[in-house]
Amino acid sequence: MTGQAFAQDKTLNIVDFGGAFEAAAISAWLKPFAEEQGVKFANEQYDGGVAKLRAMVEAGNTTWDLIDLETNDAITGCDEGLLQKLDPKLLGDTSDFIEGAVLPCAVASMIWSTVYAYDTTKLTTAPTSINDFFDTEKFPGKRGMRKTPKVALEWALLADGVPAADVYKQLGTDEGVDKALKKLSTIKDSIVWWEAGSQPPQLLADGAVAMTMVYNGRIYDAQKKENKPFAIVWDGQVYDYEWWGIPTGAPDTDLAQKFVEYASSADNIWKLSNHIAYAPPRKSSVEKIDKAVLGDMPTAPDNFKNALQIDAEFWADNYDSINSRFMTWLGQ
Repeated sequence: MTGQAFAQDKTLNIVDFGGAFEAAAISAWLKPFAEEQGVKFANEQYDGGVAKLRAMVEAGNTTWDLIDLETNDAITGCDEGLLQKLDPKLLGDTSDFIEGAVLPCAVASMIWSTVYAYDTTKLTTAPTSINDFFDTEKFPGKRGMRKTPKVALEWALLADGVPAADVYKQLGTDEGVDKALKKLSTIKDSIVWWEAGSQPPQLLADGAVAMTMVYNGRIYDAQKKENKPFAIVWDGQVYDYEWWGIPTGAPDTDLAQKFVEYASSADNIWKLSNHIAYAPPRKSSVEKIDKAVLGDMPTAPDNFKNALQIDAEFWADNYDSINSRFMTWLGQ
């Protein structure tokens, strides 16, 4: 059997969240990789978490070669031995990655961000800072926010003058949480709470809010695909990574490693940005992005000036206790 014929029998089995990211990943990476290697690929969808992965590994019956992970799951997967250690050689010059984008068992595939947006036809003065989100005198109207303390409390401290570098130090204290909730209380009566990512663009379109917290990819889609007159304020954006990991006991670790090497390379990692407004986590890749879409990326120099990386370990350790206080505050 020839090498190429043998390769045709190989399939890279991937589990991911489906939707727009999967479609973009197929176009940017999976189809070109499969053609180059002479292999096939198959996508399966899941809703995150490590329960199914844990069950597979414990049963010695892993069927996935590659898994698309959120940050907290990448950390948990590494801590519990559910993901294989990654050979840094696969990634080339790791100093080219933005800080925090490489873990012992996973590598960031892209950067997405929580920002706030407004309808340019509804506001006469354009807001420019995270402080403006909390200024209902200068910018009257309702504020859309996700019904969770994550990002809401970070924003409250940033708007209260806390430097980005000190936000989690303060949130790690009772006084810091009190301070954040006190700041949030200044706009509490104006907040419209949302839970699903599809809601904030709709709230803006309906005129139900003047500004709203939103995922940057959702607003990008509304702007580009639906021609909505929305604009993003990047100041105070809270960004996070999406990750590739190789499960322990993967049927084809070798093929998965080849894909990680391919998709993480400086030559290829930026190509996702041609299909969706998520940014490459390699510094050298930003200049390769089409200038027409660069301004929509979380990491574009003008957008990244006052950015805060969400601290997934902090929230893994403190979410339950802080959320309990947040829910009590909500009910007051």
